[in-house]
Amino acid sequence: MPPRRKAAANPKATPKPRRSKLAKDNDISTETEREIEEAWAMCAEEDIEGFEDEKMGVIPTSKVKTVMRALGIEPKSRQDMDEFIDILDSESSGYVTYEHFVELAAIQINNKSDETKDEEVEKAFRLFTSGNERPIMYHDLKRIAGLLNQDVGDDVLKAMIVEANKGNGVGSGVDKEQFREIMSRAGVFT
Repeated sequence: MPPRRKAAANPKATPKPRRSKLAKDNDISTETEREIEEAWAMCAEEDIEGFEDEKMGVIPTSKVKTVMRALGIEPKSRQDMDEFIDILDSESSGYVTYEHFVELAAIQINNKSDETKDEEVEKAFRLFTSGNERPIMYHDLKRIAGLLNQDVGDDVLKAMIVEANKGNGVGSGVDKEQFREIMSRAGVFT
């Protein structure tokens, strides 16, 4: 028998991370879970008496608002915040566990209203177009890449526009609805 051939490794292909059980249980993407984890890590404390088994540590209830703000899901009122704390810390220990926080954060993220999504699209779109009511053009992407100190080639920027506008050409730019679709595909509204 001839020897088996190994599939050629594609150095550009990186395996997509698998969703954890926690992410699956709460219907969030791997990216969203990573964002939650990063925000959590800003305030997490370890070796707190009574919570030694918590791998991700715990956060004091006084820091919940900070973590929620970092995720863009800050409660609108003090009453809402108090309700969240009551849910997260039902035993009044003064601390919140990661798993409980993910459950609440996932609900908040998954329940973002269409109005909130529209506001996010509008705000981001206006950043690209410098507040002008027109499609996002090549020069807009070039400017943003420069502001972010990203060395992105012209061909890549042009390809981004053509992909976003479904092949209508670089000169057509990307309108607000196409931009919304790109944000959705990128997981902004997970």
